[in-house]
Amino acid sequence: MKRFNWNNIRLVLMLCTLVFLYAFATRRNDARMVKKPVVEFISKDSFITKEMVNKLLIQNFWGAAGVEKVEVDLHKVEKTIAKNPMVGQAEVYTTVDGKLVAKVTQKKPVARVFEGTQSYYLDYEGNKMPLSEKQTARVPLVTGEVQKIDGKRLGRLLDFIYDDDFLKKNITGLSIQQNGSVIMSTRGYDYDIYFGSPYNVEAKFKNYKAFLQDAVKDTLIKNYKTVNLVFLHQVVCTKK
Repeated sequence: MKRFNWNNIRLVLMLCTLVFLYAFATRRNDARMVKKPVVEFISKDSFITKEMVNKLLIQNFWGAAGVEKVEVDLHKVEKTIAKNPMVGQAEVYTTVDGKLVAKVTQKKPVARVFEGTQSYYLDYEGNKMPLSEKQTARVPLVTGEVQKIDGKRLGRLLDFIYDDDFLKKNITGLSIQQNGSVIMSTRGYDYDIYFGSPYNVEAKFKNYKAFLQDAVKDTLIKNYKTVNLVFLHQVVCTKK
């Protein structure tokens, strides 16, 4: 008579038990009711509020509270939050205890544009971003013939200024000329910076920083009317 291998039988029983417990726990977890959403902002800016995000959830998913976890389409929730023009990215997930967590990254405005009767921000990705009633961003003002400059190059120029602590603090405005060239204004000095077309951005700003490092030692810097960065190998200044 063939003997049973009790070790194999025990192993099968243990596997069946584990599968059952896993399926039971999964079903119980899926059936758990979702609690009130928890909204977290990754960035420190406050162009939108947690109440605004909660309102979006309530309008589209009844707050996602009072429904089973398995019924919540997290990807759809993320896409709905990301449609807000102030939101750059949204990550939504549910916790073991049933909380719906929405981590929201707000867009980063790099400039405020005045174009005709319109006024809006440009974000770090080069997209238009509406003004916020909650917070005003301290960013350079872009005025003049905005439609005359290549949008992508303008975006890269603004991003370069944003990423540089010195430039971010000191460049206060960009005036776009009829030919697409740029004239900048700076905090602390009355002169205009003739930047020219938005090409060779890094080299031009490197020249400007080198010039400024020497010029601040000379009290005559207060008498300068323009600082011309158009020429890559020299900085040309005119006095008042």
